[in-house]
Amino acid sequence: MSNFARVERQRLTELLRTAGPDAPTLCTGWTTHDLAAHLVLREHRMDAAAGIRLPLLTRWTARVQEGYRARPYEELLRLFRTGPPVLSPFALPGADEAANTVEYFVHAEDVRRGGDAWQPEPLDPGLAEGLWRRLPMLARLEAGRKSPVRLVLRRPDGRSVTVNRRTGPTVEITGEPGELVLFAFGRGARAQLAVSGPEDAVEALRVVLPFE
Repeated sequence: MSNFARVERQRLTELLRTAGPDAPTLCTGWTTHDLAAHLVLREHRMDAAAGIRLPLLTRWTARVQEGYRARPYEELLRLFRTGPPVLSPFALPGADEAANTVEYFVHAEDVRRGGDAWQPEPLDPGLAEGLWRRLPMLARLEAGRKSPVRLVLRRPDGRSVTVNRRTGPTVEITGEPGELVLFAFGRGARAQLAVSGPEDAVEALRVVLPFE
């Protein structure tokens, strides 16, 4: 059975190395060097990683990340490629695959699509299914709490996820699993998604979950 977190870790490392430290990413305000610092912090400093989600710790996280940001880019890539330290929760059996498959896929696309010349690429079918299995929970955490309208994410084969149970108009977003994951994280590419619903509802959704 493939470990897609490991595969995506290696893909992300190579994309970062090829792009160099000063390339743009889809993470607003971050270069590839900033992203590399974030990735290392997340695995090596759990005390600071908590601030990624907890507003009370945001300033502490930013300070620690700046410390990593000051390190040489190649050192950060080496630390990330090597994997989590032994005492990291991510080193527990199964934790890497469960926690990092989506994380590394999204950040790999942050790098790959950070410039203007990217082209769509097909996903490994196993990775696509793995992303789809994780989509309901992450979409409700990421997109569901932001969306002002009832939101349904649908695959081209008809399978769907209802992200929230709001009343009122419904917007449906149809695309491949990878594109739906990116949409849920606010990185949607309009050309890769089919959007249907009342125009005012679509525009209200676009404000909080932008897609090109």
